[in-house]
Parts: sequence; structure tokens; C-alpha cells
Amino acid sequence: MPTEKIIWHSSEGEIISCFEKNKVLQENLVEIRQVCRDALEDAILIGCDEQQFRSVLAELVDTLASPYPPRE
Repeated sequence: MPTEKIIWHSSEGEIISCFEKNKVLQENLVEIRQVCRDALEDAILIGCDEQQFRSVLAELVDTLASPYPPRE
């Protein structure tokens, strides 16, 4: 999914319309994509199975813990 097409929502379902907030989110995704791409290339060059590496990345994302308490 191209990141420029993402419509971000708050936890209450409201659209994040602030230009600066959207810019920060976009920049973060560009950086994350590049780091993941570099790590994938390294893993493949080292001889790691690509699917295993992708699985590990997906698990990493799935298990990220927020440092903030849940909103009520």
C-alpha cells in the first residue's frame, strides 16, 4: 500500500487531519520501510531464508508494546 494514500484515524475513529501530524507519520513510514528493506537485503545476502525473515519482522510488529496506557 502506498503510504501517501493512507488516511490515519484516531483511536476514536476520527480522521487525523493535521498536516504536520500526517507529515510525521509519512516520514516515519518512509524511514521504517528503508530500514526494513536494508535489513531484508542483509538477511538475504547472509543466506537467511527470505520468508523466515519476513515472518520475524511481522512478529516484531505484532508484539510491539505501546509505552502509553490505553485510552478509555
